[in-house]
Amino acid sequence: MSEITIVFPDGKEKSYPQGTKPQDIAAELGGRIAREAIAAKLNDQVIDLMRPIAENGRIVFLTAESAEGMDVFWHSAAHVMAHAVKSLYPDAKFAFGPPVAEGFYYDIHVEQAFTPEDLLRIEEKMAEIVAADHPFVRQELSKEEALKIFSQRQETFKIEQIERLGEPPSIYSDGDFIDLCRGPHVPSTGFIRYFKLLSVAGAYWLGNEKNPMLQRIYGIAFPKKSQLDDYLLKLEEAKKRDHRRLGKELDLYSVNDEIGPGLILWHPKGGFIRYKVEEFWRQEHISNGYEFVYSPHIARIALWRTSGHLDFFRQNMYSPMEVDEQQYLIKPMNCPFHLHIYKSQTRSYRDLPIRWAELGTVYRYERSGVLHGLMRVRGFTQDDAHLFCRPDQLDAEIDRVLAFSLHMLRSFGFSEFDVYLSTRPENYVGELENWDRATEALRTGLEKAKVPYQIDPGEGVFYGPKIDIKIKDSLGRTWQCSTIQVDFNEPERFDIKYIGQDGKEHRPIMLHRALLGSLERFFGVMIEHYAGAFPVWLAPTQAMVLPITEKQHEYAAKVVEQLRAAGIRAELDDRSEKVGYKIREAETLKIPYMLVIGQKEADQNQVSVRKRREGDSGLAEIPAVIAEILEKVAAKS
Repeated sequence: MSEITIVFPDGKEKSYPQGTKPQDIAAELGGRIAREAIAAKLNDQVIDLMRPIAENGRIVFLTAESAEGMDVFWHSAAHVMAHAVKSLYPDAKFAFGPPVAEGFYYDIHVEQAFTPEDLLRIEEKMAEIVAADHPFVRQELSKEEALKIFSQRQETFKIEQIERLGEPPSIYSDGDFIDLCRGPHVPSTGFIRYFKLLSVAGAYWLGNEKNPMLQRIYGIAFPKKSQLDDYLLKLEEAKKRDHRRLGKELDLYSVNDEIGPGLILWHPKGGFIRYKVEEFWRQEHISNGYEFVYSPHIARIALWRTSGHLDFFRQNMYSPMEVDEQQYLIKPMNCPFHLHIYKSQTRSYRDLPIRWAELGTVYRYERSGVLHGLMRVRGFTQDDAHLFCRPDQLDAEIDRVLAFSLHMLRSFGFSEFDVYLSTRPENYVGELENWDRATEALRTGLEKAKVPYQIDPGEGVFYGPKIDIKIKDSLGRTWQCSTIQVDFNEPERFDIKYIGQDGKEHRPIMLHRALLGSLERFFGVMIEHYAGAFPVWLAPTQAMVLPITEKQHEYAAKVVEQLRAAGIRAELDDRSEKVGYKIREAETLKIPYMLVIGQKEADQNQVSVRKRREGDSGLAEIPAVIAEILEKVAAKS
């Protein structure tokens, strides 16, 4: 029997008989690897532990502590769930069952809608399958063999998948259940010990609304019970922080079917927070050398043909409207307008860099099924900016905009980030030399800023490489916010130039940049991050004055006047309700300061201070309260 050479992570090599399984190698290594490995990675391909190795290669064993290991784990859990559904609903037809960022789902066609009680029954059946500890067995088939198996089972979606596959299909079985699947999987169903089915949603087959509607069951699974318990606790906390619920409770925003889905109505309190965000945004842009521009909401269709949006973004744009026998489109982006402002006059090398910013509202068509509160909408305001610079200015501009992005995010209370550098995709425009220079400038900027980052190979947009910054909220969830993109496409399409020191025309480099992403989405993230309890500088009402009886109303009104004169947003609750009720209501509204006034406080020109989350902090003079609130506003705490 011929031999293969296996290279281990430490560089050591060893020969094994061809057909040796990763599980055999793990058992030989012993220790933690033997106990905890759930899959292996051979020459960058993730494979089952029971899959025979036919070639030389570098091997890494994957445990549930790695992202790739958890992908295998969750994929296997989806398979166990499908087995349970098939056992309970023999006529069920299966589509896709992949791992996702957190957990797994499976799209299933059954006649009846799944209920919460059905999910509990499926969980019970999953527990039986886990207890049986069926091994996952892989089998590679010809297309004809696979079609025969799934035709006999009348699995119409699997048959369509087989027809679409560009490679020989494989199937996995555990016990009497068979599924079309690339794998890999954990060694047996017994590994999937702790799981929970979370919800059911609708999903069109292949994401096309003309196709059949399927039921998508979402689930989560972990190797340890403590991990599942922690996750479910976090999930409960996330429900409490859901921006859709808090948005209604705190009267921040709404969506109205008569107006249209995905279109946000900002209520006075939400509108005030937005105003404070915009005010800070503008102040910081002025300090960082930006100028403001404004652009219309519609433009002739020819503009979007020049920009290329009609070619690569048409499915996300609204239908044209007829104006003076000309077709106009509502804007999905701001950049073409900024390019035309640039072209409105001759630019010199001395004029560069140019930094133009706009809070520009754009409109994009999103399918109704993906709309989600403030997080996924059809009309939103981008905190957009476009920078034009000479090649010799590129490094400095990237350094500057990266520092600005992190400063802005930190100012809103975000301190942890996942940062990605996306490199050249397979299909790209522009010169290879420019791509390499731009990518290196982005990389150098991240390293100089000492920002940990990951390379996302081939995930740059077709017109240039980019940096994506994802913020982590108080629950550790990540949200896409800042983007810094180099663009080689639009300057070419719009033929923008500057006159160089040599008197000749040159092409400037263009940077697209968004700091917060969109105001709607960022506002939704802030609601959940703060659980609706906005920091003092952003809170619509910073202090609520609460007189205990009518006798204190006159003094309470004077306190409100003093607070407002100092620039503090204060309100008076002089209703005839009991003070305990008024305190509870103020706490429900997440007001940072509650200033209670009884006769003692009125006689001594003081207030009894109650702080959000902290409770009573005792009597205080009005000037001391004002100073404390203003200090927190200045510190953005």
